[in-house]
Amino acid sequence: MGLASGATVPLLATTMPWALANALITVASTLLCTELHALFTFTTGKRPGLRRHLQSGGSAAVAYGVTSAAILLLHTLHPSPSLLWEQTVYLTASGAAGVGRFLVLRLCVFGTAGGDQRPARRAFLSADSRSSTPATTLKPSPMQVKSMTVSNEASAMRGRLLASTMA
Repeated sequence: MGLASGATVPLLATTMPWALANALITVASTLLCTELHALFTFTTGKRPGLRRHLQSGGSAAVAYGVTSAAILLLHTLHPSPSLLWEQTVYLTASGAAGVGRFLVLRLCVFGTAGGDQRPARRAFLSADSRSSTPATTLKPSPMQVKSMTVSNEASAMRGRLLASTMA
């Protein structure tokens, strides 16, 4: 998503102020990414609620500030930079902000109490590793019943034989 934003913001900025283009792309990508992070990255097993969207939005606002400040600094140092310079500065700032956002999302937004970060994934994986029918409700096949019966009879016979030899 960062690469798509990196290409889209400078192109959109040719038709509007940079800060507005950055804000529009930040809002759109934050909404989409919060959904994707909840479902796939942090595997919560459900769509994020308003609280998580607001928390994610807060971290996106900080990222927006970092990228906007970097571009403002670039334009202050070089009044008319090339598109390549703008993209380089934007992607560098966006990458740094992205790492920070990931940590905030991982530890604060999608983390759970007790340090268990992936409860839904563990449940999903353990559900995949076992039969869809619980073992307590499985009924043995007729061949298994016959095998168990023969095995039980053999054990009983060994027990009687052992008891008679000891007597």
